Amino acid sequence: MDSVVWRVLPLLAIIVSFLIFFYLKDPNTPQLLIKSSKDDECTLLPYDHYWISSNRIVTPQGIISGSVEINEGKIISIVEGYGKKGSSKPEQVIDYGEAVVMPGLIDVHVHLDEPGRTDWEGFLTGTRAAAAGGVTTVVDMPLNNHPSTVSKETLGLKLDATENKIYVDVGFWGGLVPENAHNTTILEGLLSAGVLGLKSFMCPSGINDFPMTTIDHIKEGLSVLAKYRRPLLVHSEIEIDSKNHLEPKDNGDPHVYSTYLNTRPPSWEQGAIEELVGVTKDTIIGGPLEGAHVHIVHLSDSSASLDLIKKAKSRGDSVSVETCPHYLAFSSDEIPNGDTRFKCSPPIRDAFNKEKLWEAILEGHIDLLSSDHSPTVPELKLLAEGDFLRAWGGISSLQFNLPVTWSYGKKYGATLEQLSLLWSKKPATLARLESKGAIAVGNHADIVVWQPEVEFELNDDYPVFLKHPSLSAYMGRRLSGKVLDTFVRGNLVFRDGKHAPAACGVPILAK
Repeated sequence: MDSVVWRVLPLLAIIVSFLIFFYLKDPNTPQLLIKSSKDDECTLLPYDHYWISSNRIVTPQGIISGSVEINEGKIISIVEGYGKKGSSKPEQVIDYGEAVVMPGLIDVHVHLDEPGRTDWEGFLTGTRAAAAGGVTTVVDMPLNNHPSTVSKETLGLKLDATENKIYVDVGFWGGLVPENAHNTTILEGLLSAGVLGLKSFMCPSGINDFPMTTIDHIKEGLSVLAKYRRPLLVHSEIEIDSKNHLEPKDNGDPHVYSTYLNTRPPSWEQGAIEELVGVTKDTIIGGPLEGAHVHIVHLSDSSASLDLIKKAKSRGDSVSVETCPHYLAFSSDEIPNGDTRFKCSPPIRDAFNKEKLWEAILEGHIDLLSSDHSPTVPELKLLAEGDFLRAWGGISSLQFNLPVTWSYGKKYGATLEQLSLLWSKKPATLARLESKGAIAVGNHADIVVWQPEVEFELNDDYPVFLKHPSLSAYMGRRLSGKVLDTFVRGNLVFRDGKHAPAACGVPILAK
């Protein structure tokens, strides 16, 4: 019996010591919560309770000097007054000085192309690029992957493909196509499975298993979406004339950008949006489609098309619109002959149009920004041939959203607060990501830290994480705004060119 007691006493002493420590410790002292060995690989930090301090923190109330407290992936307090960090331990404070602390970007228009076309991009490469650019959440488009995401079964393939591959959080749009537009069972199955909304094309998409929709298909889709209170995103171009847009008009040279530009005039966008706003009138409060919302993607026409949208908004329609950095950075007259990196649809238009887009953004008529990151393989871009009519369209840009928008936007007077609204708050509202989009207590600690004043050359020496960086129209540019650190749900997933060891982003599904 005595031998048993002596064996048990040391164990009892350890237990008693632990209990004394637990009950007598200072409850106001932040505790160093070490992650498990598996979780350690999710972050470049050794703890998950810490403070971020800066003289420039962008909050919904404005830019403050102070500190943000983060614990277990969420923002739990915000303290004004630089250097005020409660009783936290020095090693748990990351002091960024004059660097800007801003909510992570949310890119709601990204083609990651997996499953089926991982040679174009993929969840692993695409989300690494996102993290390196301060993008903490992306919403993946339902086409360019194969098969397209048009049913709960194909959404399941997407989810399977994300496993251990996503460095940022990823949501998913489903596709509205003729097959499911007239089959409520398929459409409701897709929405019930968790897509954040639907996407459709009013012109050929270029993808065989993602055919275009008519306005009747769109009406059918909106009647279902109204029940779920989720948006329909629309590629708003209609082929006005019957001539094949891949054939040059007036014997134009396919190596000259204006030849391609002339095949997709502003009237294509205007015609599509005229049809859409004829339907969105029913989305007003009390209307037969109340609860549905129409979001017009990648607007390039700043004239008649934008006027139609403004009018629809003024009468109370539930409608919004985005544009993309390439429409704000480039103009058609500066695109070199044969440089098919600049091909996209709708096309990049002239310098006056670009000025008007910036004006609409700063006046609040354009709701948000997205990349429309649309990569492919080099052989489909036809860089050697330089044929704008035959090359695959799409701008690769996901990693460069922040520096591109800032570099060109500051010339027009864009502010840090406006950038945060356009890239974080408004996209979160569209996708109904209620815990994202702002540095606010209770939100996910999705944060980008960057230096707006630092310039860099986007050349071969710059760490680029896109699958095919040579295809990006931004390569070779001098930009302002270097991303230092990116936090996703409190995990430091990117720091100074290095990613966390493991991809611990989370798939986002609608409830």
